[in-house]
Amino acid sequence: MNEAEPPFETRPSINRLAVPLVDGLVGSAATLRLGVSHSADGATLIDAGIDARGGLEAGRRIAEICMGGLGTVHLVPGEGGTHVHVHSTDPVLACLASQYAGWSISEGDGRDAFRALASGPGRAVAHRESLFDVLGYQDRADRAAFVLEVDRPPPATVIGKVAVDCGLDASRLTFILTPTRSLAGTVQIVARVLEVALHKAHTLGFPLAAIVDGTGWAPIPPPAPDFVTAMGRTNDAILFGGHATLFVDTSDDAARTLADALPATASRDYGKPFARIFKDYGYDFYKIDPLLFAPAAVRVCNLDTGAVFEAGARDLDRLHESFAR
Repeated sequence: MNEAEPPFETRPSINRLAVPLVDGLVGSAATLRLGVSHSADGATLIDAGIDARGGLEAGRRIAEICMGGLGTVHLVPGEGGTHVHVHSTDPVLACLASQYAGWSISEGDGRDAFRALASGPGRAVAHRESLFDVLGYQDRADRAAFVLEVDRPPPATVIGKVAVDCGLDASRLTFILTPTRSLAGTVQIVARVLEVALHKAHTLGFPLAAIVDGTGWAPIPPPAPDFVTAMGRTNDAILFGGHATLFVDTSDDAARTLADALPATASRDYGKPFARIFKDYGYDFYKIDPLLFAPAAVRVCNLDTGAVFEAGARDLDRLHESFAR
């Protein structure tokens, strides 16, 4: 366990915080254009863009669920259109213990295989990722919610495996399904603008306990019917148009070093639309420089000294190029 973090018994249960948000989403399904069904074992399945239409408000609410009830997401006006604005009272738990799509779940081989990266507070109940050892956190809750960026519901075998890993009956699980090409999927992905900053800070070795608060914002791109274009636009919204502010308690040297290394502009792969980068690497996601995934511009505010360090820059020309394809 990370000695800088308090024991998980004293920290909030992100799944309990998410319960009223999940129940509210189900209760408002008709007005939000969502589909709600149940698997054979009783798991709740919320369709936010496969057969159901979904929409921006659905995506906003799903993004707050994805942050485990520790974040607020708003749709606000910005240059070039509507933006997503994100804030978290506990960015490390909200972003890394919940919102980060860090749990790979799969079933089968070939064209019929089901593969998804699960995000949401349920990850902290399953506790299958080494990241939770770094965070020193495990959620003990009797319900678990997951967000899957998929085009079809998880099969019964996957639901069963998740239930076993969580130590819960399948009827206590909720799976929210948000295809990348949907409006709801687009919003919940772009709402990760703060999460990618937190994850990159962790990758760079910055002490997570020194991150006190954070905000982020990025433009909402137009969805696209095909997966690669849709994925490219949502990534470009953050890489070319995103901004994050981190409030830290550290030395000025450490804050300055973090700010300089944090933006997407510091990556060797920065410069081309994400869909083109993906194609150039033979559609192999894992060949892309992991340090690319970050906001275009950042501000690091040192609470200990009052110093502010800024780095990176938004590139509206490249953003428009991506969105116009």
